[in-house]
Amino acid sequence: MTVDSLAELVIAGAPVDEIAAQPLPAEYLAAHLRRADAGMFRGAADKDVRRSIRVGYVPMPELAPDEVVVAVMASSINYNTVWSAMFEPVSTFDMLARFARQGGFAARHDRDHQVIGSDVSGVVVRVGAGVRRWCVGDHVVVSPVYVDDQEPATHSDGMLGAGMLAWGYETNFGGLATYAIARASQILPKPGLLTWEEAACFALCGGTAYRMLVGEHGVRIKQGDIVVIWGATGGSGSFAVQLVKNGGGVAVGIVGSEAKADLARQLGCDLVVNRELLRIDAGTGLAEQSMAVGKQIGTAIRREWGEDPHAVFDHVGRETFGTSVFLARRGGSVVTCGSSTGFRHEYDNRYLWMNLK
Repeated sequence: MTVDSLAELVIAGAPVDEIAAQPLPAEYLAAHLRRADAGMFRGAADKDVRRSIRVGYVPMPELAPDEVVVAVMASSINYNTVWSAMFEPVSTFDMLARFARQGGFAARHDRDHQVIGSDVSGVVVRVGAGVRRWCVGDHVVVSPVYVDDQEPATHSDGMLGAGMLAWGYETNFGGLATYAIARASQILPKPGLLTWEEAACFALCGGTAYRMLVGEHGVRIKQGDIVVIWGATGGSGSFAVQLVKNGGGVAVGIVGSEAKADLARQLGCDLVVNRELLRIDAGTGLAEQSMAVGKQIGTAIRREWGEDPHAVFDHVGRETFGTSVFLARRGGSVVTCGSSTGFRHEYDNRYLWMNLK
């Protein structure tokens, strides 16, 4: 077993000068994937990621001038971690190789292992030569938005820059590890009122939901808006519920079990629909199912408020997208950030184009 003296100092709350004087370990413990395993699930029905995610020691990479090393106090699992570990829809090792072709420090990312994880809270233990705003000892949160700050488009909207990547998914050296290596532009101060665990679970899902619903590039919900939220008790969905409620909107949560329905009500949903209780004729196609589900949810919403939803928040994908398009009111919006049930969506385009959604 490798003794990590630096980690022990951080956990003990040692003075900053002691942490700064302790050298980085040559290797560190991390949850990681191996390039050699990339084909292990090909043709398999059961893609159990406990078989592909390895926990072991990996080499500490060289630190770039614009990077920091964070001793991880807490991390969390997002669905992109599951995608990574299933090597679907493409192997993330292909993404790392493409990123590495930029040369320079990007070349470090193309390795035979990938440290995964896109959410972290922790303590800064090293800063690169070009880092100005952060110091050893700072308590921070790592944003998963990995941008190229030398690309002009990034300064208009970081998400639209061609160099924007999802840290720990499209890059290496992610957060499910003893240490995380991130660009200084990703670092945020940890809110003092949050625990380490609370601070390690909001950046990816909370930031995504905010952009989709509140920010200038999304739906920009306002008071009184009715918003349908698929997967209302999941990561993105639970943040969506809270944003809608705190913005004075009406949250309609769609869930898949009665236990989740109870949790959705606790989160503050004004109406909860349990998909298990909806009537769907066996043997019907996806388009017919989407219409049947949409009619039942739409009827429940109109019964309560006399109108159709202003927006539908969809990250489930194939199983729900046709219903989302059907549900949104004339001139309403469907906003999406993922496709956990499949990324090839099928929907009736008439409900989109003829109703100006």
